[in-house]
Amino acid sequence: MLHTPVCDLLGIDVPLVCAPFGPWEEVGLAAAVCEAGGLGSLGTAVRTVPALQEQWSELRRLTDRPFAINHTARPLDEGAFQATVEAHPAAISFHLSVPADLIERAHEEGILWIQQVMDSEQAAEAIDAGADVLVAQGGEAGGHGGDVSTMVLVPQVVDMAGDTPVIAAGGIADGRGLAAALTLGAQGVAMGTRFLASAEMSASEAWKNRIVAADARDAVKATNSERILPPYTEPGSYGVPRSLHTTLVDALREHPGDVDPAEAVPRLMAAIRGGRGDEYLPFTGQSAGLVHEILPAGEIVRRVVEEAETVLAGTAAAHAPGVADPP
Repeated sequence: MLHTPVCDLLGIDVPLVCAPFGPWEEVGLAAAVCEAGGLGSLGTAVRTVPALQEQWSELRRLTDRPFAINHTARPLDEGAFQATVEAHPAAISFHLSVPADLIERAHEEGILWIQQVMDSEQAAEAIDAGADVLVAQGGEAGGHGGDVSTMVLVPQVVDMAGDTPVIAAGGIADGRGLAAALTLGAQGVAMGTRFLASAEMSASEAWKNRIVAADARDAVKATNSERILPPYTEPGSYGVPRSLHTTLVDALREHPGDVDPAEAVPRLMAAIRGGRGDEYLPFTGQSAGLVHEILPAGEIVRRVVEEAETVLAGTAAAHAPGVADPP
């Protein structure tokens, strides 16, 4: 199987990370990805510490493989972060800011730090802060992201990172994307949208089916969404979330003043806590245009790795020196 140095660092078999989905529950998905040899992830947003601890216990019941717990600067929940450190996952992933003090706390407990970056400035911060792995996320990605494309950002970050491994994210949904990322110098990929449309993901079937039916252009930047999303509590470069169209997303883009936060925020938070929320903000990347069916997560991992191996082998063969015909 395809194996790179970051696999050894993270204790995984194949260079594939399942992205965290913030407040959406993904224990079954994370377990399936871990069991398939990749790195599963769990988000922490809008959940209480006891609820998070229950998720972590359930994931450890389902798999003994390494996994990551994610935190963000929107907002940073200190209680949840401390509980994460005490739970001692293989890695903590973070995005929307580069918190050097939190990285130090994780390292003191022997926990690896996976830092998502969306531009060269964030990458420089993360390298200086001692992040163990950088996720270079291009603007094609779903959820919060920047403006630099994956094709440009990944080699830029690789050139800066030295011995720090880089994982590519944004616009990647199949083995061709993994092969391209490795060719650009990354050591693996993180995929979100492809795993949203998986059998194990707890998202609604409507959201999954919309991803399957979507074109890349259907995943738009949800401008003015700061009116209804939690505040940032750490300084950083935040970007604008990318989502499929909904009535709320379109209203925020076209008539933001008509969206009343006092009414919209409780409705959105209640929906998310109830396992829904996609009817309001279905975070989705442009790679939806490459997703054509809902599959088990293990099958997704297997197909992506096998296709990448085939693509890389074909590329190597195409560039191999020719053998002259005998005279």
